[in-house]
Amino acid sequence: MKALILSTNDFEDSELLVPRYRLLEAGYSVDVASGQKGIIRGMHGYEVLVDKIFTEVVPAEYAVLVLPGGKAPAAIRKDPKVFTIVHHFFGANKPVGAICHGPQTLVSAGLLRKRRATCYHTVAKELQDAGALYEDSEVVVDGKLVTSRQPDDLPAFLRELMKLLTLKGVCLPDEYWGDDAAISFKAQSRI
Repeated sequence: MKALILSTNDFEDSELLVPRYRLLEAGYSVDVASGQKGIIRGMHGYEVLVDKIFTEVVPAEYAVLVLPGGKAPAAIRKDPKVFTIVHHFFGANKPVGAICHGPQTLVSAGLLRKRRATCYHTVAKELQDAGALYEDSEVVVDGKLVTSRQPDDLPAFLRELMKLLTLKGVCLPDEYWGDDAAISFKAQSRI
């Protein structure tokens, strides 16, 4: 199982790193894609190695997409390859998680009209203008779309994203990655 994170320089560090490590913990291989090879640096100085550039991404190979926030979404939101990638995930009804400014990428791709979503407060009007049904909540789930507002919302964001992956059969079939992550389904039936 593979997960994809789209970002570039000036990402919100925790919004890229925490989902990345949570997905790794759940057994996913995680690729970070950007517009250029090398290292991207977060707003607080963390560095992440880019696994693929946008043009190398084959969206069909991935089960889930994560769009972290910070200033990075403003830099990638108009890239035609990014449009192709996000449209694939929505068209294939695959899980997409976007936090903070991450939903800006979905606004530019025209994917939020009549969808429930949240985001960082400074982006709320932009979502509303794009036709999104904005909610000021720590997490909003609309079908396979999970959105959150800010780093403080990461626990709720990842809880709902992982629940969606688990319940939709995207995680390993014998494992549950929720609150009791170390207990397999087989072990739970014996408890």
